[in-house]
Amino acid sequence: MAQTPLAAAVPQAASAVDHRIAFELAPIGMVLSRERQIVDCNLALASMFRTPRELLLGRSFSCLYPSLGEFEHTGTRIVANLRDDGCYADDRIMKREPANPRGELFWCHVSGRALDRARPHEAGIWTFEDLSARRPLASSAQLTPREREIAALLIEGRTSKQIGKAIGTSPRTVDVYRARLLRKYGAATTPELVHRLLGS
Repeated sequence: MAQTPLAAAVPQAASAVDHRIAFELAPIGMVLSRERQIVDCNLALASMFRTPRELLLGRSFSCLYPSLGEFEHTGTRIVANLRDDGCYADDRIMKREPANPRGELFWCHVSGRALDRARPHEAGIWTFEDLSARRPLASSAQLTPREREIAALLIEGRTSKQIGKAIGTSPRTVDVYRARLLRKYGAATTPELVHRLLGS
């Protein structure tokens, strides 16, 4: 069977690409991970988290989270919600400057693929996109780690039942947290709460 001109050109073009340069200069943060540790990361990720790349290598992803609990809950959520193709994505609140306990919190879109669906954390490829330019983090209320987790899922438009399933708790517990968030942000409805969570 004859190859199309495009098909014939792809292997030749691929061999000319320096994949290391593509990784380093990608416009979004990229990480290669093993057992939830940063094996390698690119310059965009280091810039996003405002720390030198060499200080991130070999570190646990936990240093990029506001709290250890949020790191642990996210790991559990990834395992429970991994698609059949090994992919996962969500929006979450993360923390800049890992060495600074008061590092700035910001919204981040994280997506990636576990290389082995049966062992999701063994090895993976992850991308990180800073959403702060279009989704400023409202700082008028201090949120607990669980409230931040539920807030992120509310922004995605998920119901209490869906949130409960995603984080391993009952819909009733989610409703309790939702009520706390409504009070903290002075919101009367969930859409109004989401509006305020987004800093609008």
